[in-house]
Amino acid sequence: MRGNDVMIEGAQIRFRNFSGKENKFNREGDRNFVVLLDEETARIMGDAGWNVKLLQPREDEEDGTPQPYLQVAVSFKIRPPKIVLITSGGRTYLDEESVSVLDHADFINVDIVVNPYNWEFGGNNGIKAYLKTMYATIEEDELEKKYRELEAS
Repeated sequence: MRGNDVMIEGAQIRFRNFSGKENKFNREGDRNFVVLLDEETARIMGDAGWNVKLLQPREDEEDGTPQPYLQVAVSFKIRPPKIVLITSGGRTYLDEESVSVLDHADFINVDIVVNPYNWEFGGNNGIKAYLKTMYATIEEDELEKKYRELEAS
């Protein structure tokens, strides 16, 4: 898998920051999210050098098993990712200005392709994941569907 794109269909994503807002876990301008991985995918990607981490369960969760995950960077600097929002009205291609709508969307399905970036610094090396492609189907409420055809003023 080293050096190859990885496709994850039906991805579960968490800790979304498509807008790049600064918070206690994020520098201003850094756009990213976390994708949860199953055990097998986590093992394969980890063995290949991807930066797979474990999310520790909260105390109130019944299953006390850590959840493997991968942080995915969203960068528009060199090669912008292809991000497509799917609704009952069709496809909408999102860019650097509009991608922040995904921070609060209710997802029905998310399919992604992540692109590896091999890095080396100070004697350490690994693979950082960058978003290459995302198709995100969102849940719409009844009023969004009802008024979809009206022109915005």
